[in-house]
Amino acid sequence: MDSTPGPARTSGIQFPPPFLYVAFFLLGLLLERTAPAVSLPRGLSLAVAAILLLPGFGLLFWSLFLFFKARTSPLPMVPTTTIVRSGPYRWTRNPMYLAMLLIYTGVALWFDVFWALVFVPAVIFLVGRLVIGKEERYLEEKFGEEYRRYRSEVRRWI
Repeated sequence: MDSTPGPARTSGIQFPPPFLYVAFFLLGLLLERTAPAVSLPRGLSLAVAAILLLPGFGLLFWSLFLFFKARTSPLPMVPTTTIVRSGPYRWTRNPMYLAMLLIYTGVALWFDVFWALVFVPAVIFLVGRLVIGKEERYLEEKFGEEYRRYRSEVRRWI
């Protein structure tokens, strides 16, 4: 084991972040089956779902493409080689998590899983706390002033 002091090798996140979204969606689905909540008007929920899903998937694939183009991994369990600042990363430091939130909300509306919608604030809080916070500490430690400057110029979510 390497005991050399220095920057962390990874963010320290031990799970793929999409698992948080999936776990809360499944919890919402379970609650929906055992204690059905209100149903939203079907036409409205499908329209809003589509409005969220299309940009959500577009943003996700665009963000992933930019990571692969920069030859760095989108997985927080793998060392980062660079800070991606182009495309959606000019407006949000976390377009993949924003995209997953849009997809999560869109899927909840599409399948009428009201309880999953109730969990949106918890998902945002936990992604911020368990994932983004660790990533930001790692990136600051690894890239120093370059990351601090980026963080001061670009918002966390939108």
